[in-house]
Amino acid sequence: MLEDWLLTLVTFLPLVGVGFILITTRGDEEEASTAAKQMALLTTGCVFLLSLLIWVNFDATTADFQLVKRIEWIPGSSISYHVGVDGISMWFVLLSTFLTPICILASWDAIKTRVREYMIAFLVLETMMVGMFVSLDILLFYVFFEGVLIPMFLIIGVWGGANRVYAAFKFFLYTLTGSVLMLVAILTMYGIAGTTDIPRLMEAGFSPDLQFWLWLAFFASFAVKVPMWPVHTWLPDAHVEAPTAGSVILAGVLLKMGGYGFLRFSIPMFPDASAYFAPLIFGLSVVAVIYTSLVALVQKDMKKLIAYSSIAHMGFVTIGMFTMTTQGVEGSIFQMLSHGIVSGALFLCVGVVYDRMHTREIDAYGGLANNMPRYALVFMVFMMASVGLPGTSGFVGEILILVGAFQASTWLAALTATGLILGAAYMLYLYRRVIFGALEKDSLKALVDLNRREIAIFAPLLILVFWMGIYPSTFLDLMAVSVDNLITNYTVALGEAAGPALAAK
Repeated sequence: MLEDWLLTLVTFLPLVGVGFILITTRGDEEEASTAAKQMALLTTGCVFLLSLLIWVNFDATTADFQLVKRIEWIPGSSISYHVGVDGISMWFVLLSTFLTPICILASWDAIKTRVREYMIAFLVLETMMVGMFVSLDILLFYVFFEGVLIPMFLIIGVWGGANRVYAAFKFFLYTLTGSVLMLVAILTMYGIAGTTDIPRLMEAGFSPDLQFWLWLAFFASFAVKVPMWPVHTWLPDAHVEAPTAGSVILAGVLLKMGGYGFLRFSIPMFPDASAYFAPLIFGLSVVAVIYTSLVALVQKDMKKLIAYSSIAHMGFVTIGMFTMTTQGVEGSIFQMLSHGIVSGALFLCVGVVYDRMHTREIDAYGGLANNMPRYALVFMVFMMASVGLPGTSGFVGEILILVGAFQASTWLAALTATGLILGAAYMLYLYRRVIFGALEKDSLKALVDLNRREIAIFAPLLILVFWMGIYPSTFLDLMAVSVDNLITNYTVALGEAAGPALAAK
């Protein structure tokens, strides 16, 4: 009984927390705010513990979707509430449920106004994120995929910085515009295949000419979400203006929506178009890796530097998945998980000093190792993981992607590898300016080191960074069968398409 409804429970339990906050947090503003934070933390903690049961019950020997639940949604059509997970989507569900309670803790003292509404927005956001990753009906996926925009728009626009309204609208308009084209493609697929069921659409076998246009329509949405160059300009603004927890969830989960979309829709449903457009993906991704790394080198704002680094790292991801090699695809999934942990942790590191100094300017800091040694150590670990130091999570994903890229093209691998050098340059630049040197500024001398709440936030992130770096098979083994199935189906589909073309010649 629990297995039948586990995914539904994990998806919608945050909305139960929303109901409790609305009912119980009345009266004195301070007491209501405290109660809302406690309820949000309790709810998201329970959701994470429940989501671990997905891992416990997962069968790594099959590529089939598991924990499947299907209920008719719209009578008289094939559109249904259909959920399930495989070795790819399971990890993104766990990433979402893991980071959300950390975001609640990170917001504990930072958010002073409209605390109830803020906690409600995060709980709704969690439902939308999880729902998107477990959806096995393409229209249900679209509902959750677009639903994510609403709470994130409010988190940036209400609780963000001075230019929060501009950043929120830019974020909303960029992502919504691409998604409209995706909706047109979804309706076209429904009209042709007569179903919105994702497993059946994977087997529909759309014609190569139709795949061309459908792929472009989905690309318009997923490229913005990744974000790929040149449709990346919304991300630095959104990160800079968002509150710390908003940046964590934006980098940690929302950027993975585009990568997940490529793996779930573009590659398996439109294999011919994916092979045709792979050079385009490689070109745009290499530009993103090199160009945004160079832009990161000249940033004066810590958040903006990390935002540009996120674009560069996601360039690695798109290169890996479109090599369509086992190492490349597994590396791209692993890198998305690692980036979700590491980039989220780096934004939390920025939030620690921002809450104390209320500035993100790199020049405002220096010498923090003298009076914040615990902070310096934590920041160093995540900086090294971002660079890809062996023994950390960042190394595993990047080396697998480079192996996959080398199998596709030596030049592709060489150009991609420049991102490792540039990444080390901008992260070491940031760390040296903030942490090392003499503690000369009077405003910095009074800063106190990490408190117990902040240590509790960073501890699980540190454990995961080393766990993924030292024992990656924990994660790779569970995705291996699903990745092999994806690559096999892709190869077979290309072979079937090549047959008629050769016969015609």
